[in-house]
Amino acid sequence: MINFTSHMRILVGITPIDMRKGIDGVALACRKILQEDPMSGAIFIFTNRSRKMLRILSYDDQGFWLCTKRLSKGRFPYWPWVNGKSTMLLQAHEAHVLIRGGNPAELKTIEPWKKIVNF
Repeated sequence: MINFTSHMRILVGITPIDMRKGIDGVALACRKILQEDPMSGAIFIFTNRSRKMLRILSYDDQGFWLCTKRLSKGRFPYWPWVNGKSTMLLQAHEAHVLIRGGNPAELKTIEPWKKIVNF
Protein backbone atom coordinates (compact mmCIF):
# COMPACT_ATOMS: atom_id res chain seq x y z
CA MET A 1 0.00 0.00 0.00
CA ILE A 2 1.26 3.44 -0.84
CA ASN A 3 0.88 5.85 2.04
CA PHE A 4 -0.22 9.36 1.11
CA THR A 5 1.36 12.07 3.24
CA SER A 6 0.75 15.79 3.29
CA HIS A 7 4.04 16.66 1.61
CA MET A 8 3.42 14.45 -1.46
CA ARG A 9 2.40 15.82 -4.82
CA ILE A 10 -0.67 13.84 -5.93
CA LEU A 11 -1.94 14.19 -9.49
CA VAL A 12 -5.17 12.70 -10.81
CA GLY A 13 -5.44 11.95 -14.50
CA ILE A 14 -8.84 13.16 -15.60
CA THR A 15 -8.66 11.34 -18.94
CA PRO A 16 -9.34 7.59 -18.57
CA ILE A 17 -6.60 5.16 -19.60
CA ASP A 18 -6.51 1.54 -20.72
CA MET A 19 -6.11 -0.60 -17.58
CA ARG A 20 -4.34 -3.34 -19.52
CA LYS A 21 -1.25 -1.13 -19.39
CA GLY A 22 1.52 -2.08 -17.01
CA ILE A 23 4.11 0.15 -15.38
CA ASP A 24 5.61 1.30 -18.68
CA GLY A 25 2.21 2.10 -20.17
CA VAL A 26 1.05 4.09 -17.15
CA ALA A 27 4.41 5.92 -17.02
CA LEU A 28 3.93 6.79 -20.70
CA ALA A 29 0.44 8.15 -19.87
CA CYS A 30 2.10 10.37 -17.23
CA ARG A 31 4.44 11.75 -19.87
CA LYS A 32 1.99 12.09 -22.76
CA ILE A 33 -1.36 12.89 -21.12
CA LEU A 34 -0.28 14.70 -17.95
CA GLN A 35 3.03 16.00 -19.34
CA GLU A 36 4.74 15.06 -16.07
CA ASP A 37 7.86 13.04 -15.29
CA PRO A 38 6.78 9.72 -13.72
CA MET A 39 10.12 9.57 -11.87
CA SER A 40 9.50 12.92 -10.13
CA GLY A 41 8.34 11.25 -6.92
CA ALA A 42 4.73 12.36 -7.39
CA ILE A 43 1.78 10.01 -7.02
CA PHE A 44 -0.30 9.55 -10.19
CA ILE A 45 -3.87 8.24 -10.03
CA PHE A 46 -5.78 7.08 -13.12
CA THR A 47 -9.10 5.39 -13.79
CA ASN A 48 -10.58 3.53 -16.74
CA ARG A 49 -13.53 4.62 -18.84
CA SER A 50 -16.10 2.66 -16.82
CA ARG A 51 -14.58 3.93 -13.52
CA LYS A 52 -14.52 0.45 -12.00
CA MET A 53 -10.75 0.41 -11.60
CA LEU A 54 -7.94 2.67 -10.37
CA ARG A 55 -4.22 2.59 -11.06
CA ILE A 56 -1.77 4.42 -8.81
CA LEU A 57 1.81 4.90 -10.00
CA SER A 58 4.68 6.06 -7.80
CA TYR A 59 8.47 6.12 -8.04
CA ASP A 60 10.52 5.78 -4.84
CA ASP A 61 14.10 6.46 -6.11
CA GLN A 62 14.65 2.72 -6.44
CA GLY A 63 11.80 1.62 -8.67
CA PHE A 64 8.15 2.00 -9.58
CA TRP A 65 5.14 0.96 -7.54
CA LEU A 66 1.96 0.21 -9.46
CA CYS A 67 -1.15 -0.37 -7.38
CA THR A 68 -4.52 -1.44 -8.74
CA LYS A 69 -7.93 -1.24 -7.12
CA ARG A 70 -10.80 -2.98 -8.89
CA LEU A 71 -14.28 -2.69 -7.42
CA SER A 72 -16.17 -5.97 -7.07
CA LYS A 73 -19.45 -4.17 -7.77
CA GLY A 74 -20.47 -0.68 -8.73
CA ARG A 75 -18.12 2.05 -9.86
CA PHE A 76 -16.41 5.11 -8.48
CA PRO A 77 -19.34 7.55 -8.37
CA TYR A 78 -17.17 10.65 -8.53
CA TRP A 79 -14.15 11.45 -10.68
CA PRO A 80 -12.63 14.94 -10.91
CA TRP A 81 -13.48 16.88 -14.01
CA VAL A 82 -11.92 20.21 -14.95
CA ASN A 83 -12.91 21.46 -18.39
CA GLY A 84 -9.90 21.76 -20.68
CA LYS A 85 -7.42 20.15 -18.28
CA SER A 86 -5.91 16.68 -18.26
CA THR A 87 -4.85 16.63 -14.61
CA MET A 88 -5.92 17.81 -11.18
CA LEU A 89 -3.74 18.28 -8.10
CA LEU A 90 -5.09 16.80 -4.86
CA GLN A 91 -4.04 16.98 -1.24
CA ALA A 92 -3.42 13.72 0.62
CA HIS A 93 -6.72 13.70 2.51
CA GLU A 94 -8.60 14.38 -0.75
CA ALA A 95 -6.84 11.47 -2.47
CA HIS A 96 -7.87 9.12 0.36
CA VAL A 97 -11.49 10.18 -0.07
CA LEU A 98 -11.29 9.75 -3.86
CA ILE A 99 -9.94 6.19 -3.77
CA ARG A 100 -12.61 5.23 -1.22
CA GLY A 101 -15.33 6.39 -3.64
CA GLY A 102 -16.05 9.82 -2.21
CA ASN A 103 -16.07 13.33 -3.59
CA PRO A 104 -13.09 15.39 -2.37
CA ALA A 105 -14.96 18.61 -3.24
CA GLU A 106 -17.33 17.89 -0.34
CA LEU A 107 -14.50 18.11 2.23
CA LYS A 108 -14.91 21.80 2.99
CA THR A 109 -15.70 20.99 6.62
CA ILE A 110 -12.65 18.76 7.12
CA GLU A 111 -9.36 20.40 8.04
CA PRO A 112 -6.50 19.48 5.66
CA TRP A 113 -3.59 17.44 6.96
CA LYS A 114 -0.74 19.46 8.38
CA LYS A 115 2.56 19.51 6.53
CA ILE A 116 5.61 18.25 8.40
CA VAL A 117 7.73 21.18 9.59
CA ASN A 118 11.47 20.77 10.12
CA PHE A 119 12.80 22.44 13.24
